[in-house]
Order: sequence, then structure tokens, then C-alpha cells
Amino acid sequence: MKISKLLVAIALLISGYGFAQGVKDHGQLHVNGTRLVDEHDTNVMLRGVSLGWHSFWPRFYNDQAVKWLQEDWHANVVRAAMGIEVGSKGLTYKENPADAKAKIKAVVDGAIAAGIYVIIDWHSHNINLEEAKIFFTEMSQAYGNQPNIIYEVFNEPDQETWPQVKAYAEEVIKVIRANDPDNIILVGCPHWDQDINLPAADPIQNADNLMYTVHFYAATHKQELRDRTDEALKAGLPIFISECAGMEATGDGPLNIQEWQKWIDWMENRGISWITWSLSDKDETCSMLKKGTSSTGGWKPADLKKSGKLTREYLRSLNK
Repeated sequence: MKISKLLVAIALLISGYGFAQGVKDHGQLHVNGTRLVDEHDTNVMLRGVSLGWHSFWPRFYNDQAVKWLQEDWHANVVRAAMGIEVGSKGLTYKENPADAKAKIKAVVDGAIAAGIYVIIDWHSHNINLEEAKIFFTEMSQAYGNQPNIIYEVFNEPDQETWPQVKAYAEEVIKVIRANDPDNIILVGCPHWDQDINLPAADPIQNADNLMYTVHFYAATHKQELRDRTDEALKAGLPIFISECAGMEATGDGPLNIQEWQKWIDWMENRGISWITWSLSDKDETCSMLKKGTSSTGGWKPADLKKSGKLTREYLRSLNK
């Protein structure tokens, strides 16, 4: 698929947005109103790729894969999705925290070396408050002085209420801010990051540089979710799309390319950063790599499934 001329024109007309430039160009990020801005107070868009659950696809958690995403795909951000209680036997954070942290640190260190931003993602659908506080204390102590870092404290709440998610996030934010006063923190919302209207009506108070996550899968989530997110933006809520793709919400089924393009146009028009799911080789539509591909990058077009090819094309076109 070719990126539409209209999309490219929209991207070029959005004044002040940073594209492919990384940490060297933008430095310390912060939030200004609903916008993600850099150390020069210039609006910046991050566009990149989420690795799949570390607990299912640990082989991709290495600095070479990160470097390839930066060099060949032109990603200016990657997301390290640490599986907390779901994954292959013995690989989840709860079963093997030392190995899980080592996998995340390999990606974080790779992103720092590549000069791009990196999301440390607590990839769970459940509240694990004490474990999260211990983990984010350690991560913020290790990396709090690095401007590359973004913390995602709760991937996708499912059945939890917003008051429950809010109380959890407030506790985790405290432990991060004890070591890292500046870097961006991402907070999820109920119903798999769909009910963004709830934090818009009751946002976390007295905490700087917070953004709230919306996730979409274009064959399932359409104009209704875009409208809901627009209302949250109008209410002053900063939004970051930390996970998205073009197929159904299951991660499988056919790509809806037309609806995916609508989402891309919508995000570009509003300057909203976005991450596509996922760098993995499962037999499903959302896994971008074919079985047996290299763990360390160097992927040729023949190694990519359709979602991977389109994601790479979007990134190379938009991240100039």
C-alpha cells in the first residue's frame, strides 16, 4: 500500500512537529496542555513499534533488533512489553523477575544506544500494586536520569473501575517520581484502554507529565472511539496511543486498511504519538514477522507479514 498524498501533505502542513529525530534532537520530553513537547517546547510526535510480550517472544529483546527498527524502519520509539502473569512457563515477571528485568533492560539500553525513546510497559490486565511499585522503583533508579525513558504503568485495565485504576496509578507514580521527576508517565483506562472519557472527567491531580493511553485495532474500533478521544482532548486530557494496529481487537482477522488509514490521518492531524503492535512471529495477523526470521533485525521484505510491511512503510514515510 502506498501512503496517500493527502496524508503526506497533512504531515508536512503540521508545523512544529518533530519527526524522525530522536533524543539528540528533542531531549527531555514533557507535556504542555494536551501536547507532547520537547526540551525546546516544540511539539513532537513519536511513532514506533511495540515488541510482543517478552514472556512469549524473548528472543527479540536485544539491542540489535532495536537498532534495526531505528535504522531501517525509522522508528523513533520502541515499547518493551513485559508480561507480568501471562506467558510461556517460567518466563513471566511473577515467575522469573530477574530474567524479565534483564530482557527489558536489554531493550532500554539498546534504545539509549540508538538515540531513541523507549516505553517501559507493565504489560498486564490486572492490578499488581506491590509488584509494580518494586519494579518501577528499580527502573526509575536505574534510568531516571535518561531522557529516553517513558513509563507505562498499566497496559490495559479490563474489568477494573477508573477509581481503582486511578488509585493504583497514583501509588506507582509516587515511587517513580521519587527517583525521576521529569520523564513521561502513561496511564491506562478501563475496558482495554477504550473508556478514555472516564479519566477525562476525573484526571489524576498534582502530577506533572502524565499522558493517558488509548488503544485501537482498526477493524474493531472505529469512529466512535475517535469521537470519544476527541472529547477527551477537548476536556484537556493528553493522549498517547501506546498500542494500535489494523486488524481486529483479537490481534487476528483481516486488516481493515481503509479504517487504519483513517486512524493514521486522525493521529497525524492531531499530533498524537502512536505505537504499532507487535514485533513477534506468532501465527496471527498482528505479529509482524514470519516464522523463523532473525532475532536481531536485518529483516528483508520477504520476512515481513502484511502488517509489518505496512507499519514499516508508514514509519519510513512519516518519520523523516
